[in-house]
Amino acid sequence: MIASRSHKIALEPTADQERQFKRAAGVARFTWNWALAQWKTWYKAGKKPSAMALKKHFNAIKGEQFPWVYDSPRDANAQPFANLDKAYKRFFSGDAKYPKFKKKGKCRDAFYVANDKFHVKGDVITLPRIGKVKMREALRFGGKVVCATVSRPFDDPSIYSGQGASRWFVSISVEVDLPVLASENQARRAGVDLGVKNLATLASLDGDIIIEGPKPLRAALILR
Repeated sequence: MIASRSHKIALEPTADQERQFKRAAGVARFTWNWALAQWKTWYKAGKKPSAMALKKHFNAIKGEQFPWVYDSPRDANAQPFANLDKAYKRFFSGDAKYPKFKKKGKCRDAFYVANDKFHVKGDVITLPRIGKVKMREALRFGGKVVCATVSRPFDDPSIYSGQGASRWFVSISVEVDLPVLASENQARRAGVDLGVKNLATLASLDGDIIIEGPKPLRAALILR
């Protein structure tokens, strides 16, 4: 059985790498807000917005209007479209509120990296445009690496004060193959035949098991 497991590991970035983390998180936040604003604009104009159409439009103009997004990993400005699509689907299904704009200092700083854009070796993760970053521990799970999300907690005081080092983490999702555990009773299934004289007769591979009725029932049968 295939299951997804996530391992959240603390990072030890250099000062320059931390600045790159913040920049990538800012790109992800900007892209989300741009996509949400564009979605609303298109909808009011009578168009039918979609994540794919928004992403295509963004890619066509980002080189001219937002060239600074190229300084961060590509997925920082690509994944927000998929995230917004999921948010709208949850809204339309009644499982969540309408998507909101993200404000710096009022939301978690994070950016996504696809599995083909990074690799892990021991306690080091290599991220696109950022390079090798030291992890506090090695990845615990063996299996197919699906994706990674670099983030810092929303309650990190440095977000508000601008002072001190932040606590950054990477959450790595891995597909693992879990063994299917057979139930102990699976091989001992039995058919049940309810009766009057006997409360029940269990027919199994090990033979019939007769369960007698309770004494009040037996007495009532004798009196009849």
